[in-house]
Amino acid sequence: MTRLLIVGPPGVGKGTQAERIVAAYGIPTISTGDIFRANIKNETELGLRVKAIVDAGDYVPDELTNELVTDRLSEADAGQGFLLDGYPRTTQQVSYLDELLSSHGHELDAVVRLVADRDEIVTRLRKRAVEQGRLDDSEEAIAHRQDVYARETEPLIAAYRDRGLLVEVDGLGTVDEVTQRVFTALASRGIDRVSA
Repeated sequence: MTRLLIVGPPGVGKGTQAERIVAAYGIPTISTGDIFRANIKNETELGLRVKAIVDAGDYVPDELTNELVTDRLSEADAGQGFLLDGYPRTTQQVSYLDELLSSHGHELDAVVRLVADRDEIVTRLRKRAVEQGRLDDSEEAIAHRQDVYARETEPLIAAYRDRGLLVEVDGLGTVDEVTQRVFTALASRGIDRVSA
């Protein structure tokens, strides 16, 4: 059983690495964004509540996010482990996740943090915005998202570092290079892949 969390600034390639991690470790990705979208699409009771909040332009509150994650973690495919992406985002969510896992006799095995030079990421995102015609993705907007990430995520990273769970990986280089670094870092902690 492998229980992981992946964090990294916007544009570092977290989604790509998450896909490779779940394939190699035989675990599902649990992304709050995906959970929100699936519940909204399926018009579940939780989804209708989330839609009303999102449509109003507000952030989904911790309590509702926790409820959705709890529901998703109770599904059969998450029984053998998971990779959390986009959760927890607040210190309250960290505490909630700790209590939820410990109530089942579990805990996180590691927190993979993809690290990259901010200027390099901004350059990468600007290039991608131009290539994809996303001209509203200005340098200022990209920089703002980097600031928000740093402000909101730093306390969580510090908490996981203090617990010895943080695995920091250089997020720059080719996709394959970064993937290999992630696998090597996890193997050094005794977390082995189910498929090589």
